[in-house]
Amino acid sequence: MKVGKKRKEAEAKYDNTKSYTLLEACNILKQISTTKFEASVDIDVRLGVDPRQANQMVRGVASLPHGLGKVVRTLVLCTPDKEEEAKAAGADHVGLDDYIEKIAGGWTDIDIIIAVPSVMAKLGRLGKILGPRNLMPNPKSGTVTMEVGKAVTEVKAGKIDFKVDKTGIIHTSVGKVSFDADKLSENALELVQVLHRLKPSAAKGTYFRSIFMSSTMSPSVSIDVKSIPGI
Repeated sequence: MKVGKKRKEAEAKYDNTKSYTLLEACNILKQISTTKFEASVDIDVRLGVDPRQANQMVRGVASLPHGLGKVVRTLVLCTPDKEEEAKAAGADHVGLDDYIEKIAGGWTDIDIIIAVPSVMAKLGRLGKILGPRNLMPNPKSGTVTMEVGKAVTEVKAGKIDFKVDKTGIIHTSVGKVSFDADKLSENALELVQVLHRLKPSAAKGTYFRSIFMSSTMSPSVSIDVKSIPGI
């Protein structure tokens, strides 16, 4: 495959055979990002787990100290008595049956859905639409709750929901290239430390197999797992 000029220039600015600390990697990504728009910074963590086994599934939430640097579009599905609470917290969309029908028709122009427990039965038929997009509310991620105002505030401030995929990889964003490198590093560190705390007891051998960071359309940078504190 032909390598473009910009990618060659980016790869010349660091050693892609070497692993770096989180802070070093974030500094590199700021240097090699070439997009004309504000690129996201992503992290891919390959874990030593078998997601096919229920006792090795890794899923949870992390509150990134510096947020994601983007507007998180929220939909709150709730009963009428909770609507004002959701709106006061800054929810972008609030309602129930109208939005369920809208989603059934293919609308998914949102990042997070928060729901009160009593309405979850109505969401069952939307599983094929919401599931693949990781939009289905889940108690473990705090998106099925009676405290809808608190949940909206948290996701707007940088709370992310992650889940290991079928290949054993966690993939999520940790900020924007415009962030200071230390802030990107601290966001990534928070995620990795949360993953460390969530290590399943059934997982054997090396837990953190590899960690890579990249920005939108940039080459990836390998992270030295041993350099990460607290894991």
